[in-house]
Amino acid sequence: MDRLLNVTTVLSILMLIMVLISVRRAHIRVEYSVSWLLTSLAMLVLSRSRPVLELITRWSGVPDTPLTLFLISGALFLVMFFRFSVIISHLRDDNVALAQRVAILEYHIHSIEQHE
Repeated sequence: MDRLLNVTTVLSILMLIMVLISVRRAHIRVEYSVSWLLTSLAMLVLSRSRPVLELITRWSGVPDTPLTLFLISGALFLVMFFRFSVIISHLRDDNVALAQRVAILEYHIHSIEQHE
């Protein structure tokens, strides 16, 4: 169990560093990095506070503490992927609306040019 917690700690710290470097280099926008930072911090806290993890294991009824850690990390990433799917869907809708507005403007410009 200690080995798993140590690996989780190292991976969480690496994720934090990667996200911070990506924000610094402008590879990822700050508002999108918050989800990654919070998830990494949550995993770091859980991997370093074994009593909290064992309390969650007892409370949830999961038979094993490592399984609880994997379930929590999986749930966190599923929530993040859902959030990003919503963001992508909004961006797609915005792109369609923008393309329609551009087409209408091009039509108006073309009709003005024909009347001159």
